[in-house]
Amino acid sequence: MRVPFYIARRYLFAKKSHNIINIISIISLVGVATGVMALVIVLSVFNGFDTLIGRLYSSIDSDIRILPHEGKTFTANSQEIDKIRNLEGIAVFAEIFEENALFRYRSKQHIGTIKGVSRNYADLTGVDSMLVDGEFKLWNGSQPMAIIGQGVAYFLNANLAHFDPLAIFVPKRGKASLSIESAFGKKYIMPSGVFAVEQDFDTQYAIAPIEFVRELLGYDSTTVTSIELKVGKGHNPEKIKREVELILGGNYKVQNRFQQNESLYRTMKSEKFAIGMILTLILIIASFNIVGSLSMLIIEKRKDVETLRSLGADNDLIRKIFMAEGLLISIGGTIIGTLLGLIVCWAQITFKLIKLEGRGNFIIDAYPVDVQFGDIGLILLVVLTIGFVAARFPVRMITKRILNANERDSL
Repeated sequence: MRVPFYIARRYLFAKKSHNIINIISIISLVGVATGVMALVIVLSVFNGFDTLIGRLYSSIDSDIRILPHEGKTFTANSQEIDKIRNLEGIAVFAEIFEENALFRYRSKQHIGTIKGVSRNYADLTGVDSMLVDGEFKLWNGSQPMAIIGQGVAYFLNANLAHFDPLAIFVPKRGKASLSIESAFGKKYIMPSGVFAVEQDFDTQYAIAPIEFVRELLGYDSTTVTSIELKVGKGHNPEKIKREVELILGGNYKVQNRFQQNESLYRTMKSEKFAIGMILTLILIIASFNIVGSLSMLIIEKRKDVETLRSLGADNDLIRKIFMAEGLLISIGGTIIGTLLGLIVCWAQITFKLIKLEGRGNFIIDAYPVDVQFGDIGLILLVVLTIGFVAARFPVRMITKRILNANERDSL
């Protein structure tokens, strides 16, 4: 392949009799480079958001969650659950009780979810590191305390400095009444902190001791709505999940992090795939310039083809020369586009050039970027494949006609 690439490189950089061929070749290279750069940047930004969301949800989601297959609650002192509690590889075992509730703080009201958690909940997740006010304290001596989301605090206009209690209303089980006092259970709890993790979670949740929530709802000390597990270091979460499923059988649902927010992750993957396909289609359109450039070059180099044949070059070698030129344009555009894309990504990571616009509080102030070399390899493969196909079409069609015409002339 040295001879075809050597001659192709001479053809690519040599002065043509028609400047339009040089212009089209440059446009082809720039089009490929631009498309590759866009793919690298856009996919890296999507990866950045994936990584960011995964990090945020790791602050509120456990490695494994156990839910009842039917109904809303189950008992946490069964024989199967005790086996899970003592299973090797489980670092934290936490009991959870969630219920919809009405929050009232002074004259403000907000509908959300009260999440009762066991005392080791801070060891299970990283929510204690996401506080924007106060501290993560579930108990102050014998007094239960609540940690509320930043959105909940906003809607209630709650301020820890006011020292006012948070009223929590929940429907009483099995009782229907037109009287609010008799239809709803009510308890007061002092807020100790405010967390900010993710907007949907922040505007929905208040975290309190599970004993407080059970008493509010009238459940015994063994009833839970879910059990959340943290896998110890050095253990495979998927392997532990399969072991838990074998122990529990079909009466429970066992979810990993992805399954706990499956719709969100599927949506993000679908959006990434859709954007990647759109940019790939644009790249295919840009590659049509390679077809035009090669077609004109082959026609211009018709006399060179006759010279090469008289020197002993066969038809296959002549085709390889023009194929090599098309590949040189694709490879050059791919290398330039990849380097430019990586430079832009590095600049965004280092200097945060493009800021997030809009109202509200953001956890980050600039678009996140995460360059994954698996994506870079896939981009290179796709672009080179497109370049090969774009070069092969004119080479096969036009050289066939020229070579056949030359053979007739020689006869």
